[in-house]
Amino acid sequence: MLIATFNVNSLKARLPRVTEWLEQAKPDVVLLQELKCVDDDFPRLELDALGYRAEVHGQKTYNGVAILSRHAIEDVRRGLPQLPGQDDGDEQARYIEATIKGVRVASIYLPNGNPVDEGDKFPYKLRWMDRLVAHARDTILPMEMPAVLGGDYNVCPTDDDIYDPEGWADDALCQPESRNRFRQLLNLGLTEAYRALHPHEAHRYSYWDYVKGRWQKDEGLRIDHLLLSPRAADVLEECDIDKSPRGKEKPSDHTPVWCRLSV
Repeated sequence: MLIATFNVNSLKARLPRVTEWLEQAKPDVVLLQELKCVDDDFPRLELDALGYRAEVHGQKTYNGVAILSRHAIEDVRRGLPQLPGQDDGDEQARYIEATIKGVRVASIYLPNGNPVDEGDKFPYKLRWMDRLVAHARDTILPMEMPAVLGGDYNVCPTDDDIYDPEGWADDALCQPESRNRFRQLLNLGLTEAYRALHPHEAHRYSYWDYVKGRWQKDEGLRIDHLLLSPRAADVLEECDIDKSPRGKEKPSDHTPVWCRLSV
């Protein structure tokens, strides 16, 4: 099973790039983020024509996640549960999970968290990550099936995952608290698929900003990740970053990351 994550940065604006990539890569499952559309505006006809079913958790203008699959999508859940004693009134569409051919998959669009020192954006990011850690620990990992939690985590796990660590040291994506919570997920027993198979490859990126020639100079960030449960990690065959969509006309600022499981 080929599973990919792809932050499309507006599905309406990138639909030609997305359909082009689907036809070329032919993934079995795609975890989409930053749809920027409500469910009724999701391009189901275009994706159905390529053989993909869809489950969507959309939101107008911002956020939005979806799961595409060539196979039946079952037992869909939208949104993360609140922690006991916590009520963010969270209506942001950032999480969807489902079961596909015996594999539990989740599409995650984790909050950016900037600016760190103003307002509630960074505390919200950390609370959201706490909820993800708790859900992975209490619900995902106890399931008797392989699981893949993929998406735009908006976290650079280490300085090797960013082109300019000093310049980004104060950014929410690189804060010790953000990285600590990412490590908490790994400490639960999840495996970061790309690093498992490419442990020594520094400065491989999945995101390049549109400004200042970042793409042309390969000045990027690795913030899109596939985290695997032990049962999924046991059957991991391949994982890589597909840079080709980022070099096309009017691309997303992210590019797909994919893994292959022998299931």
